[in-house]
Amino acid sequence: QIQLVESGGGLVQVGDSLRLSCIASGPTGDHFVGWFRQSSGTGREFVATISWGGSQRRYGDSVRGRFTISRDNSRNTVFLQMNNLKIEDTATYYCATSPNLQKDAARYYNWGQGTQVTVSS
Repeated sequence: QIQLVESGGGLVQVGDSLRLSCIASGPTGDHFVGWFRQSSGTGREFVATISWGGSQRRYGDSVRGRFTISRDNSRNTVFLQMNNLKIEDTATYYCATSPNLQKDAARYYNWGQGTQVTVSS
């Protein structure tokens, strides 16, 4: 079973950028890899997903135009470049895999432990 490990979170200010990484313990095959985020008291919100080859990408409405998802299959790594961060981006960010293009967290598997992103004013 594939294990995913997220990294790259931290404390930043409004308008700053961060790049998150999701490293898989092995090849994810032809699966999509998605990013979700969760704040205390809320469910997991879809952020972005990417196909194995990178040709298919989808973004959540709240991050479209500011976040970019990419992947390097040679390193079994998926990245989430986050620009122009807002206070409302504060959350724990998770990555997971799915056999299909999905925005529903229930359709994803192999969840990592998450990385905290905190945006302050």
